[in-house]
Amino acid sequence: MARPLRINVKNGWYHIWARGIERRTIFEDRRDHEHFLELLSRLPERYGLLIHAYALVGNHYHLLIQAPNANTSAAIQWLNVSYSAWFNRRRERVGHVFQGRFGSTLVDGDGTWALNASVYVHLNPIRIARIGLDKSSSRAEASGAKVVDPETAKERLKRLRAYGWSSYGAYAGYRARPDWLTIEELCQRAGGRAAYRKLVQSHVARGTLPEEYEVEHAHPALGSQRFWEALKKGGRVFSREQPARHELIHCVPVDAVVAVVERMKGEKWSSFSNRHGDDGRELVLYLARRRTGRTLREIGASLGIEDYKTVAKAVERFEKSLKKNAARRRCVYDALIQLSNVET
Repeated sequence: MARPLRINVKNGWYHIWARGIERRTIFEDRRDHEHFLELLSRLPERYGLLIHAYALVGNHYHLLIQAPNANTSAAIQWLNVSYSAWFNRRRERVGHVFQGRFGSTLVDGDGTWALNASVYVHLNPIRIARIGLDKSSSRAEASGAKVVDPETAKERLKRLRAYGWSSYGAYAGYRARPDWLTIEELCQRAGGRAAYRKLVQSHVARGTLPEEYEVEHAHPALGSQRFWEALKKGGRVFSREQPARHELIHCVPVDAVVAVVERMKGEKWSSFSNRHGDDGRELVLYLARRRTGRTLREIGASLGIEDYKTVAKAVERFEKSLKKNAARRRCVYDALIQLSNVET
């Protein structure tokens, strides 16, 4: 099997994760958690990293970091080796603590990409079957095949608020922010702490993952079309011979969105775009807003809609309808899967 790709970019944002060998627990008690965070707190001074989010979850961890000096590999290697040595000394054991090399996804630092990555990190500790947030249950809820009951939703939120080994408490205002944790930028992008808290809780209540994490794969990069093109210009082109998990996730053209909806409906855009009561037009606009990386004005221009406010209202109207319309949620879910396979 090919080794995971590493992309070192100056000032790059990275979603990092590592799992215990044979899925064994790597955080067995409070002291394990505390020591790992002590080591994590040294990365800003030692390597110049910005720590934007973290979650320690029994047999694995997730981080969202920024590397001004393009030294992510060195920093995370030091973190894992240091923790492994301490973990083994404490238990008088030898051998590996982590399973292989750490996982890494380069995340587009612009727009909502990094914000969504932080939400994914913060949701990870409560993604368990007991409260219907395991992978299969989440997929069922996202597709509309399952609806969460109010009591389960309350239990999810309670667990999220109470979990002490992630940075969510600092973002949401439940706990003090350690001085080595950077939360200002992502809170600002969300619209403030209250808005960030509402964003995360909305995913908890619906049982859904943030955009681009709905179809889970391990990719070396995640971002907009502009971000993807910049990587290619920098010589970071990924061979078609690489395993699927090594391909870039990127935004797709507007016409690709139209083509997907046309296939789903079995008719051309020109036939349903102005048909009264047909939700195909709003589905196209909603998906284009999520997956093309284009502005509302650009989306409208591509589809022959002169006023960008018309696009905005349609997207907002369709998004609100998803809460109560399981059939529409299934359509969105199916379309996102198809768009994840679009080549550009």
